[in-house]
Amino acid sequence: KLHRKANYTIQATMKTAAILSLFAGSAAAFAPANVSPRTSTVAEMSKIDSAFGVSVETGNKCPPIGAWILEDAQPSATKWFQNAEIKHGRIAMVATIGFMVQKSGVHMPLYLGPTGSNAFHPESANDWLLSSSSGVTFSDLAHAAPLDAIQMVPAAGFLQILFVAGWFESIAYYKQWVKESPIPGDYGYDPLGFTKREGGWDSAELTSLRLKEIKNGRVAMMTIAAWVSEELIPGALPVWHP
Repeated sequence: KLHRKANYTIQATMKTAAILSLFAGSAAAFAPANVSPRTSTVAEMSKIDSAFGVSVETGNKCPPIGAWILEDAQPSATKWFQNAEIKHGRIAMVATIGFMVQKSGVHMPLYLGPTGSNAFHPESANDWLLSSSSGVTFSDLAHAAPLDAIQMVPAAGFLQILFVAGWFESIAYYKQWVKESPIPGDYGYDPLGFTKREGGWDSAELTSLRLKEIKNGRVAMMTIAAWVSEELIPGALPVWHP
């Protein structure tokens, strides 16, 4: 009897072990793969480093701050930052041109208006008013320093700028996120027909132009920041001194 009892106990134990091992194997089938966090991070960084716009200036790698921001970001976040950089770069390029024109005292033509409102006759008592409430004329604006000229723009002027900027942002959002354009910075506005060239966005020429635009935009952003700093704090650049 003792021998039978011992055999029964051994068999029960073996059955129990087999059942447990079966459950363990089934659970393991649904468990996530054991991926090293370091391996995952390296893969994500590789994707960021291969993003369009990363070039030789930073050793073909995303700069440390950008890599830190995008470390756990989704692909859509990378696209968002690419669009933001391109937009700011384009604004900065226009801003540097405007700053140079204003700083040089160049009086741009205005709608072929009367004397005092065009480049050919910048001085006149009959020039057009920029704001009737403040009495500021376009001629006054042309003689002001760049940052002073901004302060001379009336509230209605800033409202117009805000309206146009909002309208443009709506178009950009629709093109990039509703229509899901794969090209950051493509907002459907191409009056010169760059994207209609042979090969379109995939052509070597257009790829080169896109990269040049991003690089020039980066330089323009640093330039306008430096010029504004120098304007606010004379002598601030290249190194501030009392």
